[in-house]
Amino acid sequence: MKTKKLDKDKVSVITLGCSKNLVDSENLITQLKANDMEVEHDQTSDANIVVINTCGFIDLAKEESIDTIIQYADAKSKGEIEKLYVTGCLSERYKENLEVEIPEVDAYFGTMELPSLLGRLNADYQHDLLGERSITTPMHYAYLKISEGCNRTCSFCAIPLMRGKHISRSIEDLKKEAKHLASIGVKELLLIAQELTYYGLDIYKERTLPKLLDELCSVDGIEWIRLHYAYPSKFPLDIISTMAKQDKVCNYLDMPLQHASDPVLKSMKRQITNAEQIELINKIKELNPEIRMRTTMLVGFPGETEQDFQELCDFIKFARFDRLGVFKYSHEENTSAHLMEDDVPEELKQERANTIMEIQREISLENNESLVGQELKVLIDRKEGEYFVGRTEFDSPEVDNEVLIDAKKNYCRIGDFANVKIDSSEEYDLYATVI
Repeated sequence: MKTKKLDKDKVSVITLGCSKNLVDSENLITQLKANDMEVEHDQTSDANIVVINTCGFIDLAKEESIDTIIQYADAKSKGEIEKLYVTGCLSERYKENLEVEIPEVDAYFGTMELPSLLGRLNADYQHDLLGERSITTPMHYAYLKISEGCNRTCSFCAIPLMRGKHISRSIEDLKKEAKHLASIGVKELLLIAQELTYYGLDIYKERTLPKLLDELCSVDGIEWIRLHYAYPSKFPLDIISTMAKQDKVCNYLDMPLQHASDPVLKSMKRQITNAEQIELINKIKELNPEIRMRTTMLVGFPGETEQDFQELCDFIKFARFDRLGVFKYSHEENTSAHLMEDDVPEELKQERANTIMEIQREISLENNESLVGQELKVLIDRKEGEYFVGRTEFDSPEVDNEVLIDAKKNYCRIGDFANVKIDSSEEYDLYATVI
């Protein structure tokens, strides 16, 4: 039975994938609201129009995106919604296939087709909204996408196929957006890009991230600035100098290294050797002893031998990253690695991923135990059950460690900073008392 026609359209925007997709959805929501349309993020039971912002990064992400599209295509067939649109990375990469396989979708749009998507929704693209953005995160932190696309040629990565070449946003535009975010209560900016350290090369003819950081630090109301997704090859060390100089820049760096075996790094086209990675890590820690580093590793790449994997394990034990995530290799069409044989069995990929995370679990436990008795500044993200949940400057939302504060004994305001004493620790959590 068909739903009753709403007097006014209501749009539900569903976001899948990474924080860069989330920013795209937030820009879409901002534009729709400026056109006086009712719109909410994620699933809304009474919305008659659904827009799914998809991810196409790896197999699991693609499966989630396809399952979600099918779910809402079925809902449309049953008359539960009236219109269904799909955008984002999966749509950019597989539009023609999707149009054939899931024809119930009213239209598919790529990653850079926001004006066209708005047109189908009978909304005008508002150019004067530059720098203004509704956020779907808690009001005290927001992602700031400083560039789009990537010029790197990593053999396993399909992102350039979906996001195009690197395009930096101007310092002026980013500072304007930061001021707007601060005006609505944002205290922490999480800088994101496909390749953070490349920022500025295209428009300023030099790496300009340190200058951008200086400008963002001058924005009143912003207290923390966090750096995500730095590329190790030819890493500009003046970023670390700026981090040490500017109190607002968190002593935190997310630098995905992917592997530590030279043959695998070469096959991955990472443009760096393991010896160079070790030298870089040592230099970074020498310049800023307070820094905490997060990295991501990729296991099961074509040709990865037991020796290659053991070198990766030894490297992780040596480097003792504060935060670490792991992905299993996904054989992606039209990448140069796709020409290689995907010869590591899925079961072995999973076994290797589990081994890496067990090594990291022990490192994280030891690191956390060393913090017991220390006093730390935390930002309170939420209340969950009997605890207020916060983060230190060394932790990013959703992916890193958290600080749990007993709500029966302590009072905290969500979105505020608090000074706490660490009472006890687990592998990925700290327990604390407000000072």
